[in-house]
Amino acid sequence: MWLVFLKELKELLRDKKTLFFMIALPLLIFPLIFGGVAFVTKQAIEKAETKVLKYAMVGAEYAPVIVDHLQQPDKFELVDIGAETDYATLIRNETIDFVLIIPNSYNSDVLSAGQSTIQLYLNDAGLNLVYKRVNEIVKEQSDRFQLEAFSTLGLEASQQQALLEPIVLEKVNTADDRENWGEKIGGMLPYLLFILCLQGAMFPATDIGAGEKERGTLETLLISPIDRNKIVFGKFFTIAFAGTMTALITVVSMAGWGLVLSQGMAVKFVADFMGQIGVLDFILIFLMLVPVVAIFAAVLLSISIYAKSFKEAQSYMGPLVIFVIIPVILALLPGVELKGGWAWVPLTNVALAMKELVKGTMDYFQLIAIFGSTVLIAGALIAFCVYWFKQEKVLFR
Repeated sequence: MWLVFLKELKELLRDKKTLFFMIALPLLIFPLIFGGVAFVTKQAIEKAETKVLKYAMVGAEYAPVIVDHLQQPDKFELVDIGAETDYATLIRNETIDFVLIIPNSYNSDVLSAGQSTIQLYLNDAGLNLVYKRVNEIVKEQSDRFQLEAFSTLGLEASQQQALLEPIVLEKVNTADDRENWGEKIGGMLPYLLFILCLQGAMFPATDIGAGEKERGTLETLLISPIDRNKIVFGKFFTIAFAGTMTALITVVSMAGWGLVLSQGMAVKFVADFMGQIGVLDFILIFLMLVPVVAIFAAVLLSISIYAKSFKEAQSYMGPLVIFVIIPVILALLPGVELKGGWAWVPLTNVALAMKELVKGTMDYFQLIAIFGSTVLIAGALIAFCVYWFKQEKVLFR
């Protein structure tokens, strides 16, 4: 068995493409994701904030102060639309970015005129910050109208505040920052880890089974004086080793980049959050990935043995990504928690456990059910893989 394992491992280490998915990708994926998202988001916000917005205004004579605020050539550009009233079409065609309609009831004397409603026509799909930028101008006028009304009524500052907010509901959050952020981003961690582990195991699995069939070397291995069970386990351990190394490198990469972030190379809240995750949590995340990788390795080896060629094996393995994503999506659904029967659902239980570990709210007794169910399924799949490899109609189809 170990001779087969060492032979397959030697061939695995010669494949540069496999090494890339095992080592380079996990090391680079986290800085690329976090850095790329942060950079693109920053660029999009800056572009939306500095864009010169083209606008039209109806009822400008009723709000001269707002008109004055909009006369900023570096921020706003007035467009004459004449008597056109199909504002949606104008905005859709990008003739203008928004239309502001001032009612004839607009008046600074709110005590007599009452509340005024200004209509803002815009396309609010996507990141354009139109509402935010226009609302800043309107809110400034609204605050001024309030002060004038309070001054007329002769109200003091405390009375003004009490009139605006007679009752204040103060929220006291018992969850710490780690739990808050863990709930938000902890669900994405298993998504990344599962996909990376599957990719890390997929390439060697394709070559070990279907690749040997295509090259004609499988028959040579079968006539050697090695028990078939040992051949299967040698190949299985090679695939599992590739997936486990991908998992280990991924977790180490995540912990390492967390350490880098904590040294001031990123946003403070990210550094604080990563700094709160303990070494034990990282170890448990890795250990839970081991039986998951065993499941992946057994399934991938079974498919590779069945496939006639390298290309056919790849076509069979591609849809596996969907079956890996579905359990992770279940773990993200509202109300799905690591309690009761969910602790026994394959892959979903591991995804939920990882989220709880990131949040710092893990019930460690649940690990018994998680490891037990995952190891049981992995063992059953390995047994099937051994049976599958002994079928002549499968090996030589």
